[in-house]
Amino acid sequence: MTDKLPYAEVIGDPIDHSKSPLIHNFWLNALDIEAEYKKTHVTPQGLSAYFLMRRSDPDWLGCNVTIPHKIAVMDYVDDPGGVRERIGAINTIASETGGPLIGTNTDAGGFLQPLLRDKWKGQSAVIVGSGGAARAILFALTSLGVADITIMARDLAKAQALLSRSGAKGRAIGLGDPLPAADLLVNSTSLGMIGQPVLDLDLAPLAEGATVYDIVYAPLDTGLLKAAKARGLKTLDGLEMLIGQAALAFDIFFDAQAPRDLDAELRALLLATD
Repeated sequence: MTDKLPYAEVIGDPIDHSKSPLIHNFWLNALDIEAEYKKTHVTPQGLSAYFLMRRSDPDWLGCNVTIPHKIAVMDYVDDPGGVRERIGAINTIASETGGPLIGTNTDAGGFLQPLLRDKWKGQSAVIVGSGGAARAILFALTSLGVADITIMARDLAKAQALLSRSGAKGRAIGLGDPLPAADLLVNSTSLGMIGQPVLDLDLAPLAEGATVYDIVYAPLDTGLLKAAKARGLKTLDGLEMLIGQAALAFDIFFDAQAPRDLDAELRALLLATD
């Protein structure tokens, strides 16, 4: 591939762990689309310079946004879909030459895809974390009609503000507090990721038949998922949401539907790169 090809990318800090380029380039190759997808390390202090530079590049189609920028990037984009008000975090930015940068969020839809596929019918959920991913997950769950939602976070005031904003009935608890009984547990933090502290939770209070969903994908089989499997609980790994949100972003960047019939081959490729 040459530098003249149209391209999109993912930005974050850190970014080396990102599997998004593997996913998007796999789809681009499968569909024989002449474009590419990269990853670029951008620090919080470098966001302004990054967007200034990319806006002048006619080959830049936009970017995905990962930790820790999903809230900060809202200051750099137009928001015609009201994502700031509805979710409060942006993970996908589309660029058209000479036009505004358009922000949206594919995390919510990507998160929901495996739950809808599995016909999940739970009534209560616990979300670990209160950052950008948690905002999208909270929005997704409330859109399903899940009213009993607990947010487990270090910053209780921030977690309670998210709940109040969403209209969900629930409560904020600390990371060291016992889990409440729930049908779904979601880790939306980087805890358990390679190089990060582990997420050590006692899963005993979870309902029998509960689902444990960890959006961390490096490693794929996190300590949380191993503990859930040991209890006989259903698990969903980080590739579920990663691939789901990537497919929605792929359509935005490259104006083509991701070939989801190749998911098994894609997962095998991603697992081989761990």
